[in-house]
Amino acid sequence: MTTFETSRTSVEIASQPDAWRRAAGAVASFADVLPRRGERVAVVGCGTSWFMALAYAQLRENGGHGETDAFAASEFPTGRTYDRVLAITRSGTTTEVLDVLTRSKGAVATSAITADPATPVMTAADSVAVLDFADEESVVQTRFATTVLLLLRAHLEAEGALPPGVHPWERAVEDAERAIALPLAEEIRAAEQFSFLGTGWTYGLALEAALKMREAAGAWTEAYPAMEYRHGPISITGPGRVAWIFGAVPTGLRDDIARVGGILAAGSDDAPAGSDDAATGLDPLADLIVAQRLAVHLAEAQGFDPDRPRNLTRSVILDDASA
Repeated sequence: MTTFETSRTSVEIASQPDAWRRAAGAVASFADVLPRRGERVAVVGCGTSWFMALAYAQLRENGGHGETDAFAASEFPTGRTYDRVLAITRSGTTTEVLDVLTRSKGAVATSAITADPATPVMTAADSVAVLDFADEESVVQTRFATTVLLLLRAHLEAEGALPPGVHPWERAVEDAERAIALPLAEEIRAAEQFSFLGTGWTYGLALEAALKMREAAGAWTEAYPAMEYRHGPISITGPGRVAWIFGAVPTGLRDDIARVGGILAAGSDDAPAGSDDAATGLDPLADLIVAQRLAVHLAEAQGFDPDRPRNLTRSVILDDASA
């Protein structure tokens, strides 16, 4: 059985601060790829990339950089008018993403962010940012996804369009370094169920954390906008079950979780979520690293290989009949 120190996924998780720094330093070189101020933009992806698209869309629009929508590539609304379609695809081969770019090319500016420069996305999009330094061997995405979002955050920061309350990218990197070393709390490691919650851009992080736990560990996880949690999902909360909140805890929610006996993990305003550390909280993107580490821990505790999750491959490529 692999361990956190030796699994490839764990190595890639631990490399995120360095990858984030490189991405922030590359913002200027990707000027032809990244959305211009005022453009109406659609961001597409599949799985993890879609969740990063959701987070970015909230950040960009709330920062006043331009109207931004995010779609699972398979649900892209053909016929809606945009100035740019931006695709996020680690593999550069995902069928649904390539279909959107192919249909959009010539009618609208198309951009892509990928990890592999030897794939069809390089010609499917008008311009491409290659983050090959953030590519991964593991099937489960960790480093590439967060590096893309850090790149997009750093671009908004450089444009003076970072929303109020969102930390500068350097603070996120500092917190990422701390997130890698934090001890995971025993009550979190022993929990039977996890509800990940977020508000605004951090809802995309909540969706991603839940996906990581399902992919790597087959864990019972769900994700909701934080204010929706009381509209039904709180019914599953109780002893041994975690409500993990990315970003600020909505007023009253802490007391509601305590009332039903749940475990609150709030990384941004208390001790970092899922940890035994009592220091100041983490940037939400760094808090996602703690969730990634927990997914690896739970996988290994069950004898699963986090590098080779069940029923998953690096990229979904559909044949004509399936598409």
